[in-house]
Amino acid sequence: MYFLPIIEAIKARRQSLRVTQKGLSDLSGVALGALKKFESGKGNPTLSTLKKLCDALGLEITLSVKKQLIHESRISSFQRRRGWYSIAG
Repeated sequence: MYFLPIIEAIKARRQSLRVTQKGLSDLSGVALGALKKFESGKGNPTLSTLKKLCDALGLEITLSVKKQLIHESRISSFQRRRGWYSIAG
């Protein structure tokens, strides 16, 4: 699951507010089954779904993008043509 730290924060906030999963589902518009899956570490919510959950709980999502250094041998011809890489020294 890509967003596990965010899901863990959502679950902790939900529990601290004493909101049930059903209550959060109703408040956010996210299906109860999906919420249960996410909180149990299964499934991969979209950013849109995470935003709905966070909005319902008064949380804000902040994401950052980091430039990753990769070895030259791992650069695809597609990436090379578009300059989408940084070569590790």
